[in-house]
Amino acid sequence: MYPNDGFRELERQECLRLLAKAPVGRIVHTRQALPAVLPVNFALDTDGAVLLRTSATSELVRAIDGAVVAFEADEVDADAHAGWSVVVTGHAAMVTDPAEQERLLRTGPRSWAPSPQEVFVRIEPELVTGRELIAGRSLYGLDLQAPR
Repeated sequence: MYPNDGFRELERQECLRLLAKAPVGRIVHTRQALPAVLPVNFALDTDGAVLLRTSATSELVRAIDGAVVAFEADEVDADAHAGWSVVVTGHAAMVTDPAEQERLLRTGPRSWAPSPQEVFVRIEPELVTGRELIAGRSLYGLDLQAPR
């Protein structure tokens, strides 16, 4: 991510483990040639792909199907000045294979805003990065909570 910012970089498997615990993330895509960010609930597939379930007629599906997107989730403890952030970057595509759709109906995410016609979107984890700050201490050993 940013190797000189003092945060601890997370390995891919650690990123996926943390991501699996998060109930909500943010999908980052392009809308009318500008960056757009939308909070969504999600699940991870067994290979680390991010899975979304949404309305088949949603603007989101039209915007991301076939596009490269970023997906971010995090956990922050503002009192302790601690937390982590994970970003998955990859191609997003609607799941069209009937067998895969059937499997995801059983094991995939449930939409928090169900609609009559839903589809699954899969984001391939082509690039997975993460970083962590623990208890207000950076890699430089500075106490970030101390008065300056």
